[in-house]
Amino acid sequence: MRILSIDYGRKRTGIAVTDPLKIIANGLATVPTHNLLDFLIDYIQREPVEQVVIGRPTQPNGEPSENLARVEEFVRRWKKAVPSIPIDYFDERFTSVLAQRAILDGGVKKKTRRTNKGLVDEVSAVIILQDYMKSRGL
Repeated sequence: MRILSIDYGRKRTGIAVTDPLKIIANGLATVPTHNLLDFLIDYIQREPVEQVVIGRPTQPNGEPSENLARVEEFVRRWKKAVPSIPIDYFDERFTSVLAQRAILDGGVKKKTRRTNKGLVDEVSAVIILQDYMKSRGL
């Protein structure tokens, strides 16, 4: 079964998922946030998911960010819609910065970076998932 991670944004949300053996984290998609729950429900009907991890947005000093209330609202909706799959928070501080650096270091062309605004969100979800797996010894 897979672990799925979410980098929740006000407009767009990045999603990453492990392979079935939970060895590798891969970017899955970036979806408009208003379509997120429907997208995830459709995905879990096709692929077995045992756990969802969502980035907990905090400021560098550890204080909650302005996006935390939206994330918490989504978590409540998830727990009501899909109570059989647990959802956990995981610290997402600096994931966007790390994602931008990874994209630059990966040689993604400037035009692609400009036109694919969701790439940072998806790569951020991958970083959240990798960090979560590492913290669990996976």
